[in-house]
Amino acid sequence: MLLIPRYILRFHIGPFIFGASVVTFLFLLQFIMKYIDLLVSRGLDGFVIVQLIVLNLSWMVVFAVPMGALFSTLMSFGALSATHEIDVIKSGGASLYRMMFPSLIVGCILTIALFWFNDNILPESNHRAKLLLGDIQRKKPTFAIEAGQFSNQIEGYSILARKTDTLTGLLLDVTIYDRTKPYQMNIVTADSGQLRFTADYNQIMLKLSHGEIHQVKQNNYNDFRKITFDFHEIAMSTSGFLLEQSTGDMFSRGDREMRIADMQSIIDKNATERDSSLVRLARFQQAHFDLLVNAELYFSPFIGKDSITLANVTQKKSIVTEKIFEITTTFAQTMESEQRTIEDRENRIKQYLVEIHKKYSLPFACIVFVMVGCPLGISTRKGNFGISAAISLGFYVFFWACLIGGEKLADRGLMSPQLGMWMANIIVAIVGIFLILKINNESFTLKNLIKKLQNIVWQKKNEQSK
Repeated sequence: MLLIPRYILRFHIGPFIFGASVVTFLFLLQFIMKYIDLLVSRGLDGFVIVQLIVLNLSWMVVFAVPMGALFSTLMSFGALSATHEIDVIKSGGASLYRMMFPSLIVGCILTIALFWFNDNILPESNHRAKLLLGDIQRKKPTFAIEAGQFSNQIEGYSILARKTDTLTGLLLDVTIYDRTKPYQMNIVTADSGQLRFTADYNQIMLKLSHGEIHQVKQNNYNDFRKITFDFHEIAMSTSGFLLEQSTGDMFSRGDREMRIADMQSIIDKNATERDSSLVRLARFQQAHFDLLVNAELYFSPFIGKDSITLANVTQKKSIVTEKIFEITTTFAQTMESEQRTIEDRENRIKQYLVEIHKKYSLPFACIVFVMVGCPLGISTRKGNFGISAAISLGFYVFFWACLIGGEKLADRGLMSPQLGMWMANIIVAIVGIFLILKINNESFTLKNLIKKLQNIVWQKKNEQSK
């Protein structure tokens, strides 16, 4: 009974690994091309570069696995169709649904595994990758002095060597401008110098031979000293030259660096603050309305109880109008502030809802790609690499465009987060269901489906009229 499912699944293994690997490689190549200048110019250790690449592989895997599922399904069922094995299996009484069942089961397993990875491994990897990339960007390039050029890489020092020996690190005819003291400028000249790091790499030691130190006070140029030396050492800080990796607590996490539970707690907090602001806004609006209706009652202490004359009435109206304007202005500012708070909380809720639904929709793509891949593979009847790759690329680009477009529309409030993140899956699933019905029942057409739906609607109307 398990012979046919095992036989079908055997065709999936190679194409799945190949398809997922190709997509991962393309993303990896894009990442390396984007950061190649940064990685090369900073003099990084090879382990640090490998660590950054491995951390970024996590998000690449999330996008590569659904593509692997689509490509393997197309290749497998295309190959079975090309050798007429699909017809043999159908003649034995097995329907398309039964042939698809093992692939759908594997798609469900991939969906569950990818969702777990997406919610547990990916946020931490994204966070560590962000920290490491930030540390690399803050790191200064490897310290080096070129002959005849000033080097300002060490903060507070400008170093010039007319000649250098790259093999021994020897500097000849050296001039140094020391600006580390705000009240004093030191100009150091020497016949030669030697650069080295201390054992703990916390300082750069520059050992100079046969030279002079000219000291000038910044606020008194008449205060000048000249010091000659045979040997002199200057200790300079290596701050910024060594890669100092940050801890995870130094930076706040973005939405792509959080688990669903963490984002849901932020959503709940923002929803509570939004509801509180709505209540306060309603109270302010009611208070403002009461003020306008009962203005003279509110401000009777300011009006007084003078005798009724035209001058007194005019003065009373002036006082009331002035007080109403003051309070209305205060109310307007307060209500505007509450409105901004409500909008801000709504935007944050939408932002995190988009990311939560993305964590569900991306893994679920494994199932919908199986749904569309099986009938497409059978209909092509080729099973070769070119056809499968072209169809896979077309569907994946379409899926990617719908996903990005839905995310942008949801972030701007033009579409609900649920629809924005599930729109691609819904469209691909509808296409898959139509193709499954078409392949399983060759007489099935879209026109027939519309007629059947119209007949059902007419039957219900007739039943209601009776």
